[in-house]
Amino acid sequence: MNDENPNAAAVPGSLMAAEVAEQPAVFDRILTQSPTDVAAVAARIADASPRFVVIAARGTSDHAALYFKYLVEIVLGLPCGLASPSTTTAYAAQPNLSDVLWVAVSQSGGSPDLLESTRAAGRAGAPTLAVTNNAESPLAAAAELHLDVRAGAEKAVAATKTYTATLLTLWLLVDAWRGGRAEAAADLVEAAEAAVVAPGVDLVAGHYRFVDKIVLTGRGYAYPTAREAALKLMETSYLAAHAFSGADLLHGPLAMVDNERPVLAVVPHGVAGLAMEPVLARLRDRAADLTIIGDREHAGQEPAILVPCVAEELSPLLEIIPLQRLAHAMAIARNQDPDAPRGLSKVTRTT
Repeated sequence: MNDENPNAAAVPGSLMAAEVAEQPAVFDRILTQSPTDVAAVAARIADASPRFVVIAARGTSDHAALYFKYLVEIVLGLPCGLASPSTTTAYAAQPNLSDVLWVAVSQSGGSPDLLESTRAAGRAGAPTLAVTNNAESPLAAAAELHLDVRAGAEKAVAATKTYTATLLTLWLLVDAWRGGRAEAAADLVEAAEAAVVAPGVDLVAGHYRFVDKIVLTGRGYAYPTAREAALKLMETSYLAAHAFSGADLLHGPLAMVDNERPVLAVVPHGVAGLAMEPVLARLRDRAADLTIIGDREHAGQEPAILVPCVAEELSPLLEIIPLQRLAHAMAIARNQDPDAPRGLSKVTRTT
């Protein structure tokens, strides 16, 4: 056991590997146990008839929040923004939040700035919802409404199962809000089981073992996946990993791409995959060292890690799984312990 981190296992990376593999079971638990709670929260929100949604989050939860933003804008047709908690906690701003739904996303539910900004949102007139992996957390108590993501205890510092559990819980909320019954998730557990063993991860990890810089890109629902994967590579393998929307990549950052700077492109089927086609064409023109994560339709001659096909709005729940495995494999190949990244903890304590 690591004396500095009681969560670190005797075998480096064993905690993270187990939690990555646990995700299909977590999905099954959420789909079995959460629909009633989610439906009740969705009904309360629908009764409030918010005209705008604001989401507050940090770190990995911020990428889950970005996914939720896409869902709210695409599926529900509501404007949605990401909050800057410091406007309340540091600058003492008092925005008018009437007709606004405030959603705080935090795995631990212990981030002080999210706690204070959520309390401030309630005082400013917003119905507040906390989405956490800890029903007994201060954030869960502070919000008017709460959803438990039911991921179970996560011991590795790098968040894996809590991230996808949060995505699924947020998707269920939006689906219930629009009057759905989670039909699109009928085959999700089986698809997740396939993603956990999708081939190609070790090959890509070996190919990129010695790189110091890497670019990740995606569009639409896949963009949060690119950002979350970049974070996982940074915190477990200490790479300089940069994530860009495919559209933003073409507006300047493309200049730094060549055959010595690898690019991981998250390319699902559907609208996001079609939107990535011109991006892939430009990357291939530059002879980029390119790997595709996603749909077989968009894979060319370069290496690819293929994931099962589900509804596009659910594809981020699967695409991140082999990328989590890649972060784990690259960390091990670089003689690092992905269970206990240096200087990191599970709770972001900012004010």
